[in-house]
Amino acid sequence: MAPLLREAINRKKQHLRTELIRSGLYQNHVQELSGYTLSELEKEYEAVKRLKKAELH
Repeated sequence: MAPLLREAINRKKQHLRTELIRSGLYQNHVQELSGYTLSELEKEYEAVKRLKKAELH
């Protein structure tokens, strides 16, 4: 079970890194993002979502 969980976490981290890079705010920080934990990536992703939402209003 542990390998499946590890794989799921790595996929989620990769997805979040990709989304953060696509946002345009992290294009120069790709290497830095690779060291982030899943929790850190989730917090950054939520912050970007809030920022983008605020820009629309």
